[in-house]
Amino acid sequence: MYVKPTPCQFPEEITVTEEVKEYIQHRGCDFRICTSCGGPLLLPVSMKPSKPTDLQVKAGDQVIFISIHQARFLNSITMNMLPLFLDQMDDSTGIS
Repeated sequence: MYVKPTPCQFPEEITVTEEVKEYIQHRGCDFRICTSCGGPLLLPVSMKPSKPTDLQVKAGDQVIFISIHQARFLNSITMNMLPLFLDQMDDSTGIS
């Protein structure tokens, strides 16, 4: 499927929803948006380390690193970018 890239290339133009900010603050670690066959994924850097070419967006005290391959398609970072298994991990540890 072809997706027309947006002109958004600057980190300050990419918004982060409050839900995502709260989730990341609660987890207490940096995250990275990377490419997957299903679209952009928001993963902890412990699972998908950042790269020197990544853009950086602040989310409270933490940083979201954005793959340059995904940055041109993003306008906002939302909870639907989190894979389901992270929710299951949080449920098993009592994190909400």
